[in-house]
Amino acid sequence: MTIAQLSLFLVRLLAGTGVFLVGVHLLTANIEQLATGKIKELFGRTAGQRLLNVGIGAATTALIQSSGVTTVLIVGFVNVGVMNLYQAAAMIMGANIGTTITAQIAALSAFPITTYIQLLVFAGIMMFMICKGDGQKRTGLILAGLGLVFIGLALMSDAMKANRDAIQGLFEVVTNPLLLLLTGVLLTALVQSSSATTSIIIAMSVAGLTIGTGGNEVLYIILGTNIGSCVTALMSSFTAGANAKRASLIHLLFNTLGSALFFAVLMCWPGFMDTFFRRWFPETATQIAMFHTFFNITCTVLFLPFCNWFVKVSELLIQEKEAPAAETWLDERILSSASLAIAQLEKEMIRLSDTAMEAFRMGYRSFEKRDKSLIEPTHQLIDQSNGICQAMVNYLIRLSAQSKLADEKPISDFHSNLGDIMRIAEIADNFTKYTQKSIEHKLDFSDRVKEELREMVERVEELYALTKRAVTEKEPALLARIDRVENEIDSLRKTLINRHIQRLNQGECRAESSGIFINLVSNLERLGDHLTYIAHTVLE
Repeated sequence: MTIAQLSLFLVRLLAGTGVFLVGVHLLTANIEQLATGKIKELFGRTAGQRLLNVGIGAATTALIQSSGVTTVLIVGFVNVGVMNLYQAAAMIMGANIGTTITAQIAALSAFPITTYIQLLVFAGIMMFMICKGDGQKRTGLILAGLGLVFIGLALMSDAMKANRDAIQGLFEVVTNPLLLLLTGVLLTALVQSSSATTSIIIAMSVAGLTIGTGGNEVLYIILGTNIGSCVTALMSSFTAGANAKRASLIHLLFNTLGSALFFAVLMCWPGFMDTFFRRWFPETATQIAMFHTFFNITCTVLFLPFCNWFVKVSELLIQEKEAPAAETWLDERILSSASLAIAQLEKEMIRLSDTAMEAFRMGYRSFEKRDKSLIEPTHQLIDQSNGICQAMVNYLIRLSAQSKLADEKPISDFHSNLGDIMRIAEIADNFTKYTQKSIEHKLDFSDRVKEELREMVERVEELYALTKRAVTEKEPALLARIDRVENEIDSLRKTLINRHIQRLNQGECRAESSGIFINLVSNLERLGDHLTYIAHTVLE
């Protein structure tokens, strides 16, 4: 093969690989978006039955065409507490079965009918350009992606066919099982998809190329792809909590042990491929795809009874360094599932509101006790609230960028609620200013005044408890109670200001205190208003 021929071969091979990967990406990304509701329904189950969890993992992966995406989602759900490790272990095993559907699709390229399937690219793009609905556009991209998968496979096969004699000599000398296994690991780690690597191997077989002597050698690469597929989940767990790291470790343990077991069988049984798959299936592409499916189903059947063992080993190897309380409920791994991301945002909103309310309580205590030492802790809580809010805004922006039109309403509501919650933090800051001013001007308030203020604060606390229930329970009947308490707070403001004016007229209060007192009760009323706005946004 001359340099010019080698260059042309590499260009065609890389072009075909690129087209194939683009097709897989279009399939995965758009099916995943259309299937958001189904993903939530499947992963939201807490059933303890292992077979059911295997089925959920397999169905989800077959649906979105990527075990990498499924496993990353599982790691994310474990990280935020949506599922436990025992459930995750069974789902990971199911995901390995579901991922074999891509290889089965790729194996169809050995049959002439796939030439006509390539027309789906044209049909899909026309559908994307003509249709107006979001779902219809995504369906068009899915069809185009499927067509690109077969075009990519055809380009790779054609490039290999054109140079089959020159390439075959290179592949025939590679017979070392361990080297072939490592090749599968490295190739899959590079493209982060076992399905992609397996499909490339299938494209080689369609071109008439054989690896090694044509025996078990190709199967060693397939085993390697299963180990390499763990890289994506491992990388996604680096910045996650201990349980998320354990979930990715379970994935690695399961795939590595399964590959090691089959590696030993193939080493001891040189005629394994001939005995089973070549006898049952005439096409080499189908043989490879069927082995891929057989391998993952067999490993799941063998290891499913030992799920508890996998979990215990992961807990032994990865120790919990600190209390398992999550610093945040937000996890980028579940951004692709809008409904699940919104559920986590609700939990994070509760965390933000708790922090803002704690800042308010601290600010109120600093005023009530005339204690300047509480001002700095109040500001620290306000800064913490600002940090949580900014993280939520960034998360919402990323969620909005990849969500459907139907998800925009709850995303918009979150932005509105964040504004109301941060007004609570601002009110806490106002209280610290009232504290400083009252101390500087030596303004003191009577026990009677403080008791009246305390009554108003108790109503605010009651309203906050009801608002939290509205966010978590979504019970519309709570609105009547919320509005009643909010009206009581409004009435208390008027009453307290009228009483203050009476005390001024009777000479019981200094005129200098009026500005602080009136602003203070007005801030308490505003706090009640913002809590009520949040409740109405959530429940209406």
